[in-house]
Order: sequence, then C-alpha cells, then structure tokens
Amino acid sequence: MNIKELGEKGEEKVAKYLIKNKYKILNRNYSNYTGEIDIIAENKRYIIFVEVKTRSEGQMLTPALSVDRKKRLKIIKTAALYLQKYDSRKQPRFDIAEVICNQKGKLSVNYIENAFQQEGEYAVF
Repeated sequence: MNIKELGEKGEEKVAKYLIKNKYKILNRNYSNYTGEIDIIAENKRYIIFVEVKTRSEGQMLTPALSVDRKKRLKIIKTAALYLQKYDSRKQPRFDIAEVICNQKGKLSVNYIENAFQQEGEYAVF
C-alpha cells in the first residue's frame, strides 16, 4: 500500500470512528486557498476540525508531533474561512487523529480531543 492509499484508509477509519462516537461528518478534505482540513465534524457542543495523521507502526515519533506550529496555523486559518462561509454557533475545537497501521495492515486510532488551541491573527473564535 502506498502512502496516499494509507492516508485515505486512515481518514476513512477516523470518519467511521467519529460516526460511531455520535459525531456528524460535515465535510471531508475541505480546502480553500489557505489550506486543507481532513475532516470537519460536529457534536452537540462543538464544530471540530480534525487533522488525520496516518503512519506505519514502529515510527520513532508519534504522528501528532508532525502537526507543527506552521501546520496548526494553516488549519486555524482554513477553519476561520470555513466558518465565515458556513456559519456555526458552536465552539470550534481542533483535534488530531493518529492512525497507526501495524504490519498486518490493521489500523488503530488514537484520537486526541482539543489537541491544539487557536493562535495567531486568526484566534478570533
């Protein structure tokens, strides 16, 4: 399985995880000129912007560590523009879903709620 296929399978696994946990998927692979958000979902209280990071088992660093400050700011900017276009009265939240693929191809999800906070000039919510 190549990297693109692994990433797509990881996103699908996270979407199923969210639905199972009573989230409603609003959008997948949403993009605008500032960036892309893998999954946008909501529950009763939050609108959630989810960054999915899928890696093979045995990596030295956790997938969440690859979401550096530059990537977080891109996600925040993209979310701000999404909320300008699609009004929501819910509190925004930024989550990271780590997906690990073992040697047999089985995927597991480590879901991190509120993985990072709004910052920079787009910290307006």
